[in-house]
Order: sequence, then structure tokens, then C-alpha cells
Amino acid sequence: MSASHIVVIGGGLAGLQAAIACADAGARVTLLEARDRLGGATWSRQHRGLGFEIDNGQHVFMRCCDQYRGFLERLGVRDRVTLQERLAVPVARPGAGTVWIRRRGLPSPLHLAGSLLGYRPLSPADRLRAGLTARAIARLDPGDPALDDRSIGEWLAERGETDEAIELFWEVLIRPTLNLAARDASLALAVKVLRTGFLDRPDGADIGWSKVPLDQLHAGPALRVLCARGAAVHLKTPVDGLEQWAGRSGTAVWAKGVRFDADAVIIAVPHEVAADLVTPIADCDLSSARGLGQAPIANLHVVFDRRVLNLPFLAGVRSPLQWIFDRSETSGITKGQYLTVSLSDGGAYLGLSTAELRRIFVPAFEELLPRARQARVLSFAVTNERAATFRQAAGSRRLRPPPGELATGIFLAGAWTDTGWPATMEGAVRSGRTAAHAAIRHVTDSLGIEKTEAA
Repeated sequence: MSASHIVVIGGGLAGLQAAIACADAGARVTLLEARDRLGGATWSRQHRGLGFEIDNGQHVFMRCCDQYRGFLERLGVRDRVTLQERLAVPVARPGAGTVWIRRRGLPSPLHLAGSLLGYRPLSPADRLRAGLTARAIARLDPGDPALDDRSIGEWLAERGETDEAIELFWEVLIRPTLNLAARDASLALAVKVLRTGFLDRPDGADIGWSKVPLDQLHAGPALRVLCARGAAVHLKTPVDGLEQWAGRSGTAVWAKGVRFDADAVIIAVPHEVAADLVTPIADCDLSSARGLGQAPIANLHVVFDRRVLNLPFLAGVRSPLQWIFDRSETSGITKGQYLTVSLSDGGAYLGLSTAELRRIFVPAFEELLPRARQARVLSFAVTNERAATFRQAAGSRRLRPPPGELATGIFLAGAWTDTGWPATMEGAVRSGRTAAHAAIRHVTDSLGIEKTEAA
């Protein structure tokens, strides 16, 4: 496929997967990224105040994320992540002991029955009802369009789930995966997460995370793979526009005054940017995607002078703290402990100063983690991702175009496209792979090139 040229716009996970898949199939690939880095929504940088490299936020995956794990394998970095041998999630409340959501060595759904029946934050009646609700979720089809018209919170309430059960159990699973509270999140996407991760297979929800800064997991290794395949990677190169000609195959991509002639173009950028890019192209309309909106995540980076958490991570309930991760080893600090906190659906915190957030969350640490009461906070920093995901609310599916071909020679990728998954690293990688295969088929058919095994 050496005669074909595929231009990939966007160097996030979707664009990196698409570019690598096209290069592996033998295409000549050019990747254009507007920023000065690769990785998209997963990045790391040296933080002057903290004195070490930090990730923009905590990113995790599950064992059921097969294509993301395959992406890591292709990058040669599987040894840079940790994946639990068996799901074990510690959950803590202020003034109460830690309880665990664990899976046992039993077939689904019995693998979680023991944890649910022993989940002390809920009353016995709520535990039993939650088990019945889980069985009902296992019978729902996440692809049913009717499910997307409702919120998971509304559906749970109709089933008799109490406000306390939703807050203390269901939100622990829903808010971090959909970046929205249950009252707003799409029922269809919630069913996808709960079924694929927790119910369809016993090991699906085992949690994985990076042992190294994200740039060392995604951006650097992907760049090496692309360069080894002869791909051209241009950073700080925003695309100005696309141009097609009637009766002529191919698309011109204009970036910083330079024209790149492509046999196929894969657009792997946020939905608002994609909508702007395709506006001049006939039969390309992504105006509905603008309605997806944005959902933020606020991230806290806190260094204590001693260890206050003896677990790799912890979920908090009845606390402003949501999920807390120990990132001391990743950062390389030798004194104290570095914890990160991801605050999903974090719009309420975006307008607050670092000092204001410190006044809220340092006492919250002390309430949730008894050892924090004797510790001193050495550093407290905040990173905000204002557009961490699209808003995965009820009704969002109809606004998500499918990944793959949008028009002749133009293809879409991105976690915001309708992969059947929420806006996750898995969804991004899946979309990139789908778009790449569609682009490869297009250039193969239009140029009459023999397919390679990689395609």
C-alpha cells in the first residue's frame, strides 16, 4: 500500500491508534497535531511547584478493555501498567471502616454476591434490592435506543433504589466511568459499563493503571513506533481546513499554509473541532455533534510529609473526595506520599482558587483518612480538564456519529463517536482502529492496491 497517503488529524489515543494501524498496513502516514505534544486527553508534564512530573489526571482501565490493552501491547509497554489479578475496590466513609467490593472465584453474577451482601454502607434491605437491580441490568441491552433516552438515576429510582443506595453504591461505579452523576448519566451507557465491566464476565472489572507518567506510556512509545514505520509526525501544526474537488479523488489538508494531498483523511479531534473542519465539505454535517457539550474533571495533587494511605487507591463516599490514588512511585518522590484525587463531574470546582480547594479538601482528607490528621501537607496543586469528556447524558447517543467513513475519503475517530462505549481510553482506541480499517479499505479499493496481512 506504499502508493497511498493517509493523513491523520489529531494525536490523541484515537489518532495514534489510527496512524499506527494505517502505517502497519503499509500506507504512508502523516499525523498532524495542533498541540506541542501527543497523547490527547492523557498527558503528563513537569510541575514546577511540585518538583516532579505529574499526569493531568488519573486514568484507569479495566480488563475488559481489550483493544486498549492491545494498543499497549503494540506500543511495547504492557510492563508499564499494573492490572489487578482480581477486582478489589476499597470504599471508605468518614468515621467508618473500609469495606471492599471484591470479586470471588465464581461465575458471574455470583462473583460479586458476597461483596454486595456484606456492603455495610447500605442497609440489608438496600443490599438485597441492589442485587436484584444488578440482575435486571444484566438483562438490558445497552444498544437499545430507548435506554439512552433515560438517565440511570431515574431508572434506579423507579426500581425502588433509595437515595442512600444510589449515593453510597451506584454512584461509586457510575460517576467515575461516565463523568456525570447518576441523575444525569445515560442509562444506555451506564448499562454498557455495568454489564461489560461487572456482569458479563467475572474478570471484566479488574482495574489497571499506569506505573509511569502517561507520556512514557502513550506519547513517547507511539512516536517511536510511528517513526520506525516511516510516518511523518508534525506537532504544533493546527489544520486550517480541508478541500475536495468534484470528480477528483483525494482531499487536500491545509495546515499552517502547507498543503498535504491525501488519499484518505482520518479526523481524530474533539467533536467541536471536527464539526468546524468538515463544514466546507459537501454532504458532511456534524452540527448535531456540537450538542454533546463538555464535562469537566478537576484533579488534585497533594503531597503529605508521611504516608496517610496504605492502599494503591481508595473510593470515598459521604465525602467530597471521590477516588484517591497513591502516585508516589510514579512520581519518584522519596519523602512523604503523593496522592491524586479525580473529581468527576467536577464543574462545581472549576471556579475555585487553589487556596479555596485546599480549605475544602485538606479537612476532607483528615475526615476520611485518620493518618492525615497527624500529617502535614507539603504541596497542594490542581489541574483542571474543562473538556475531559463529552457530556454523557441521557439522549447523547443520537448526537454521536459512528466512527469510520463520514464521506468519500474522510473518516472519523474519537472517543466521542458512537463506539458503543463511553468516553474512555478503550472507546478512543476502538474508534481509531475502526477508522483506520475503513480508510485502508477505501484506498485499497480506490487505488486498486493489494491488501496486506496487517489490513
